[in-house]
Amino acid sequence: MVLRLATSLGTITLKLCKHLGLVGVFCYQSLISLFSHKPNPEKIFQAMHFIGVSSLSVVALIGITGGAVLALQSYIGLHRFGAEQFIGPVIFLSMTREFGPAFTAIMVIGRAGSAITAEIGTMRITEQIDALQTLCIDPRQYLITPRLIAGTLIMPFLSIWCTAWGVLTGYITSVFILNVNSEVYMQSIRANSELSDITSGLVKAAIFGFLLTLISTYKGFNTRGGAKGVGLATTESVVSSNVTIFIANYILTSLMF
Repeated sequence: MVLRLATSLGTITLKLCKHLGLVGVFCYQSLISLFSHKPNPEKIFQAMHFIGVSSLSVVALIGITGGAVLALQSYIGLHRFGAEQFIGPVIFLSMTREFGPAFTAIMVIGRAGSAITAEIGTMRITEQIDALQTLCIDPRQYLITPRLIAGTLIMPFLSIWCTAWGVLTGYITSVFILNVNSEVYMQSIRANSELSDITSGLVKAAIFGFLLTLISTYKGFNTRGGAKGVGLATTESVVSSNVTIFIANYILTSLMF
């Protein structure tokens, strides 16, 4: 029993190390392609529009609901200790440092990351990527690096968008539903917030954008097995991206504290 368990854990660990190594090699080759070829601005802006502009509505929706729920839950906890005046900083710091970047990354993974994997995966199984190589076009420079750049650049703006809606909804919920004094709400935010709270969230968002586009493009680029393989690659992309984002969020939070 113990031997079987140890064998299973060893097999899982070896598979994980293998996949991490392959992702690392893919990332290295993509970065080499980025610095050895001039990026195509048109491709980058197209990817930014697809990842960012097309995600504004869902990111705003998650920010609105997140801010409202955060206000209600924070009030319940703070009211027990007579500390309702601190509900403003709790909402602001939670949205800027944690929930804004994390919620945005989750929504972008579900909407754009899965689509990127499916698109590149379809190109792989229909041999369009092989055709690019036949035409002496670097597929990484053509398909991967524009998306990596776009995801890294646009995610901080999406995080700000999500955070702004969350803080605004938290203010409306606190002031007009929970009867928290508006002056106390705003004054407590100004007194307990720092510029580093905002910059740390933006740094997180940029790293999340790079990671989710890296995993999405990697899964699509290495798709095998026809139409079924595209579906499996898309599912693996979403699951792996979300797990990676949560792990990276913990690591970044520990480093920034």
